[in-house]
Amino acid sequence: MTPDLIVVTVTYSPGPHLDRFLASLSHATERPTTIVMADNGSTDGVPEEALERYPNARLLHTGANLGYGSAVNRAVRKYLAAEDSFEGDAPAADPEFFIVANPDVVWGPGSIDVLLEAAERWPRAGSLGPLIRDPDGSIYPSARHQPSLVRGGMHAVVGPVWKSNPWTAAYRQDRLEPSERPVGWLSGSCLLLRRQAFDAIAGFDERYFMYMEDVDLGDRLAGAGWQNVYVPSAEVLHDKGHSTGRDPARNLAAHHTSTYTFLADRHPRWWQAPLRWTIRSALAARAGLVVGNSRRKIAKRKGRADDE
Repeated sequence: MTPDLIVVTVTYSPGPHLDRFLASLSHATERPTTIVMADNGSTDGVPEEALERYPNARLLHTGANLGYGSAVNRAVRKYLAAEDSFEGDAPAADPEFFIVANPDVVWGPGSIDVLLEAAERWPRAGSLGPLIRDPDGSIYPSARHQPSLVRGGMHAVVGPVWKSNPWTAAYRQDRLEPSERPVGWLSGSCLLLRRQAFDAIAGFDERYFMYMEDVDLGDRLAGAGWQNVYVPSAEVLHDKGHSTGRDPARNLAAHHTSTYTFLADRHPRWWQAPLRWTIRSALAARAGLVVGNSRRKIAKRKGRADDE
């Protein structure tokens, strides 16, 4: 019997998104799957309901809101191991590949099988990612270069006010037609991961609570001799409604914190301390501006709603 392909999703009161994720999964692959919901403290009862509706679902309570990468790592440690050492209800699993995806993803027909086929063509691919569409049908720039100081810095500084600037276009590879190719990093909202590569870099870096954990993963995979391969012949839709919209100001602040962690790690030497101080100051200033702007917008919308 073919062993199950493990699909890990991190839940945190996912609402109706989770059912669309689970229902569409059957169209994504012909292989048997086991879905592991690594739950970071849901209070809406939706993951528990999914257990009743989907026999191939498993629920792993992480014990707290650990963040994305930490929850994935825990699921992998429990549900992906040598077949003679599974814990508890862990099924017989394919040790070579597994999927990590947000619960607000809707799977395109055959999308997982297309990723698995591409993995055969790219034996050094540690991660493979599909073309991701936004709810309006537009293509999300999910395959990007690594954020160098110049390219990433200019994207961060002028991107919010000059959308078509050349640094953002280069960083996001906006001017390239979708094609199967190695890239710097892939969106963590949907990834096929090779277990050997994931183990070689000890999985996600758990210092990242949210944001940049996928950039870091792609960078460390490349540093260990693996590739991150974009596979646009596989398609998914990402609704982006799971957790990022609940507290935009908090999420913006977390994004800047994670960005500093990533950049400081890449410039760790003592003589680079002035650069780290400059990065920290610049990110703090930018975070103050964008977080303040976000909070003003929320207050304005709330005020209009109260007036109606």
